[in-house]
Amino acid sequence: MPPQSGMGILDNPDWREANGTKTDWDGDVDSSWRQSWRPAYHPIKHYFHRIRSIIWPMGSGQPDKLRPTAYLDGLRGFAAFVVYWQHHVLWAHTKDNSMMEMGFGYKNFYAFCTFPIVRNFFTGGHFAVATFFVISGYVLSTKPLSLMHGGEYAKLGDNLASALFRRWIRLYAPLIVTTFVFMLFWQALWINNAKPQGNLKDEIWNWYAEFKNFSFIFTTGGLPWFTYNFHTWSIPVEMKGSIIIYTALLAFSRLKKNARLLGEAGLIYYFMYVADGWYGSVFMSGLLLCDLDHLAAKKQLPRFLARLEPYKTFIYYHLFIFAMLLGGVPSHTQNIEDLRANRGWYYLSYLKPQAVFDYKWFYLFWAAVFLVVSIPRIWWLKSFFETRFCQYLGRISYSLYLVHGPVLWIVGDRVYAAVGWHNEDHVLNIPGWVDAFKLPATGPLGLEVSFLLTQLLLLPLTFWLADLVTRYVDEPSVKFANWLYRKGLPSREELEMEARAKEQGPNDSRLE
Repeated sequence: MPPQSGMGILDNPDWREANGTKTDWDGDVDSSWRQSWRPAYHPIKHYFHRIRSIIWPMGSGQPDKLRPTAYLDGLRGFAAFVVYWQHHVLWAHTKDNSMMEMGFGYKNFYAFCTFPIVRNFFTGGHFAVATFFVISGYVLSTKPLSLMHGGEYAKLGDNLASALFRRWIRLYAPLIVTTFVFMLFWQALWINNAKPQGNLKDEIWNWYAEFKNFSFIFTTGGLPWFTYNFHTWSIPVEMKGSIIIYTALLAFSRLKKNARLLGEAGLIYYFMYVADGWYGSVFMSGLLLCDLDHLAAKKQLPRFLARLEPYKTFIYYHLFIFAMLLGGVPSHTQNIEDLRANRGWYYLSYLKPQAVFDYKWFYLFWAAVFLVVSIPRIWWLKSFFETRFCQYLGRISYSLYLVHGPVLWIVGDRVYAAVGWHNEDHVLNIPGWVDAFKLPATGPLGLEVSFLLTQLLLLPLTFWLADLVTRYVDEPSVKFANWLYRKGLPSREELEMEARAKEQGPNDSRLE
């Protein structure tokens, strides 16, 4: 069997023999000897390769042909990397957090990392999360909309039933595993800002009690995050948004084109301008964009959008610029007066709807929508997100989102303290780590030598663990959800028996 595209024979951890072409010296070898000869089997070498394939992932190469939406995978992966970077930047620069998350020149604070557009690569985590949600709305809608446009309503019902059944398992199974493992470290190590219970039994119970409330998306009140991984606050929001998407798809499935588009746009307006449900608007915008792309493929776009075709290059480049500017909304506080104190945001602040409590999500909604709209229409942007690196990030994106926090809190916190980024808590609890390998903190804010050099250790470690979690937790959880759903479905024989019973009727004498 030839190697997979993009792979050499040695890239496959389970390779056995290379089936090469015949060469000149083949005729000089006795055929009977050749038939009796077998390559030596080395069990030690065999098990070494197997162990290596478990702990060190081997690249599978980039496929010859990317999926039409491969750029969305790359964008999601790069967004997960931006989340990683923001959390590390702010963790190491605790004293400068408030200034780094505000605009350039706020209270006479000038730093390169706060400059418009540039700031998205340092503190663009919330922009990345909003982008996650638009992508989710788009991807979750792709298959159902294709069935809807094709008039295959029975298959649409089956697809939505399967997707809704599997969604909770797909989102929460990896979260359960990663937070449980991280919880065990609370009893073994000092972790900054952690408040461990008295013993392991109490710790497990506390983890369970928090998780059961955290995973119930219809709860009201309480804290919106999980103590054992604060970064997972977006997972219940993802579940809520998924239910909104599935419900809207089913509700609008029989409507005419214009009525369906109006309903989708109406929900976007409702969630943002009537109710404080910004995430609903973000998810629904992904659905609307996907619907419009399906219509564009069939040349059935609404007339007013089709008329903009000659100006698309001008429009999409400007939307991308607007996305990058709005994505850098100052967001250290939720006070609208603080936003108005930032340069360039005074007049924009009056666009915020009355219903929105946390103003940043209104601007990030538009930023994320403009970004997702513009990327596939700007060739060099789309090409970047289709690169092998971005596609790899896309494959491990969910696991990267789940594990980067625990790696930061267990390993990163100690490494930062060792190179000079420490505070009083480190001095009191892990004094042996403080300035153990002190490095110079020279360089621009967020790009200091001592900060960047730590990434030579932390970034590969995080990627490696994210890859392991992807292969042994995330992907198996997807397969498990599929298996569980199929196990619950009636077999073909059961369906045939049920159909025959309906044909015979309840009063058929043969059933007596």
